[in-house]
Amino acid sequence: MAELIWRKSSHSGSGDQCVEVAALPGGGLAVRDSKNPELPFLTLNGTGFADFLRGLSG
Repeated sequence: MAELIWRKSSHSGSGDQCVEVAALPGGGLAVRDSKNPELPFLTLNGTGFADFLRGLSG
């Protein structure tokens, strides 16, 4: 897989509970724990990512 460009929300600050996201070459997004970037990441399509975000806010 090509090198992904990871981004962390500007709202993350220096807190311990941060995730990073990266656009996947074929579409969709990858999500990982910013504290453990060497661990596997989660891949989601657009609908899956929207569901993921709803789960975080609920």
